[in-house]
Amino acid sequence: MKSRCLLLPLLACGLLLAACNYDSALTAKPTQKINDKLLGDWVSVDKDTGKEEHMHVRQLDDSNYVVGLDDDIYRAFHSDFAGVAFVSVQDLQVGREDHKFVYFTWQLSADSTQLTLHGVSPKVVPEETKGRAALQKLIKANLKNPALFTDAPVFHRPPAR
Repeated sequence: MKSRCLLLPLLACGLLLAACNYDSALTAKPTQKINDKLLGDWVSVDKDTGKEEHMHVRQLDDSNYVVGLDDDIYRAFHSDFAGVAFVSVQDLQVGREDHKFVYFTWQLSADSTQLTLHGVSPKVVPEETKGRAALQKLIKANLKNPALFTDAPVFHRPPAR
């Protein structure tokens, strides 16, 4: 069963409609501590509809984030792999007992006001792929394939009130 899922940090329309596809995180455990610059509130505006999506990133512990996206909640942590800054994002919604994962790369602007996320495409890494080793092998083999990643949603810090 597919469910809506986000990235973080590490978590636009392509992102918001992405399904959590994978049974395991990209790495067995977090590869680094949280980045304080990712904490806080973020907003993305759909270019076509003007609809805003609000994302709230909070610290759960030293290595895990809690991400709220509208009415949904996720756990995210850094899963650096093959020299790329990934995050593994797990769906924590009540009623979605599979609690599957999705993976994103992330880039933060130098001034920490813009967060860009690229999701791993299930067209390149099929959701039927089982086991962390098999997932890592497919991702590593496709790192130079532009189809590996979905379009990049961009989040900005909301204006101060």
